[in-house]
Amino acid sequence: MTGRVALWGIGVSIALTVVIGLLGASAVVPGLAGVWWHPPFSLGIRPSGHLVIGLEAVAIVLGGAGLGAGLLAVRRGWRPDPRRLLVCGCLAAGLLAFLPPSGSADHLNYASYGRMVVLGHDPYATGAVDLPGDPVADAVERPWREEPSLYGPLATAVQALASLVGGESVRFTVFVLALANVAAFLVTALLLHHLTGGDRSRQTRADEDRPSQLRADGDHSHKLRLDGDRSPQTRADGGRSRQTRAALLWTVNPLVLYQLVAGMHVDTQAIVFVTAALLTARGHRWWTAGPLLGLGIATKANAGLVALGTAWDLRRSPFKLLVVAGTAMATVVVAYLLAGPNSLDQILHASKSISWATPWHLAQRALQLLFGSGAYRSWIQAASLLTLVALATALFLALRPPRDPAAPGYAAGRAGVSGAWTGRTQAAGTSGGPSGGLGGGLVAVVVVVAWLFATPYALPWYDGLAFALLATVPATALDGFMVARVTVLSLAYLPARQQEQPADLGWLVTVVRGQVVPWILLGLTVALVVWAVRTGGRRRSRPRG
Repeated sequence: MTGRVALWGIGVSIALTVVIGLLGASAVVPGLAGVWWHPPFSLGIRPSGHLVIGLEAVAIVLGGAGLGAGLLAVRRGWRPDPRRLLVCGCLAAGLLAFLPPSGSADHLNYASYGRMVVLGHDPYATGAVDLPGDPVADAVERPWREEPSLYGPLATAVQALASLVGGESVRFTVFVLALANVAAFLVTALLLHHLTGGDRSRQTRADEDRPSQLRADGDHSHKLRLDGDRSPQTRADGGRSRQTRAALLWTVNPLVLYQLVAGMHVDTQAIVFVTAALLTARGHRWWTAGPLLGLGIATKANAGLVALGTAWDLRRSPFKLLVVAGTAMATVVVAYLLAGPNSLDQILHASKSISWATPWHLAQRALQLLFGSGAYRSWIQAASLLTLVALATALFLALRPPRDPAAPGYAAGRAGVSGAWTGRTQAAGTSGGPSGGLGGGLVAVVVVVAWLFATPYALPWYDGLAFALLATVPATALDGFMVARVTVLSLAYLPARQQEQPADLGWLVTVVRGQVVPWILLGLTVALVVWAVRTGGRRRSRPRG
């Protein structure tokens, strides 16, 4: 029953997202100038702002409810065909690429930055307002017309390529950008599907051989009970559940499709690189992890948080760690050197920003009431950094596999939470094997989730990175926390676009985004801390056998 509810909620949510784009230009879908027969396509109905914002709200609520129900159903034994979910998610993403982007107007900024490169301007020192009369730059909406790019050099290169193809057509330039974005989404989906499925035949042979090997070792009876006594059918069922969960968290995740695909945010392109880097670091192609990490960071800087997970996986091999770190750094340095001296200016400026929907907006207002006018950004930055460290530490202790072989969850923790789903990882000799404890995948999850909850500046599409990483590790309570977070934050930015909003819906910004959501996220953060501390405390206090 819960599985059916999940499919209905997810399906209707994705369908509504498609309908919003299909209706054409509206309060949530910026109009795109260009030849009418060029993609992306729409019906051009120009619906009212109230209708499309209402559709967005329903899509977000149903998407969050359907996603939560699906993850719960998987934990209770629901086993739909993950290949069907994969195909359906890929088809939905492909369809959205041919529809106008919705939810925000960031894609117009991307097109403008690419146009600047083509025309010989520095997008890191130029705003759309500096190109008066240009058909692409003139499409950028307020309040972003004066803002230079804050995206990485690789993202800018993709934008420039799209501009070369699209020329003076905003419509076709955006379509090329959408194709690049969807390609990144699909590659991530295939990577996660492959990882969570593993090599079934090899895993089955390993399962059949393990009992005799353990008996030969003599003193491993507890491992035989916990690990070895599992039939091939049980292994196959486990692989199916893992692939289903990965599809729910990424490929058919209606909120990821809404934010990253329909919203066409550049985060998708960063995610594919760092996800691939995290996976290759555990295998025989570990040397490719460095350049992949560098490309992810060169797309969007916050993707660099995943590097801590990769470093953790390689911590017992100084040579590998040095090679990966060196090649990652070299890739980033070369990219930013090619981009010019202004390429870091906006990143440094954005790091001091505070978005309305975060709890830090409440802290800023409280400081202003107590001490008078002022941004108090340095105070908030320091407090957020302390919060990040404390939350990451609490999550690390909560999710670290128990060391007691008799403790509940020992086998799952050692074989799964250690960082990889497949037998190939253990064969590769990385720290993600059974004796490796907490692996790089979960370390990356811990750091990224802690950052999302602690950062003063967060937007809902930032959460896509966490969902991709969660799909690489076993289910924990973090799944539920992230579903709740992205749902609430998506409602806060309903929509993120500021132009053409109905005047009587201004309360969505001043009340919902500025007051209600920050308090909800504060409560969710406190709940996460309480859960982490209690879980970590129970594991530390458990007697060892």
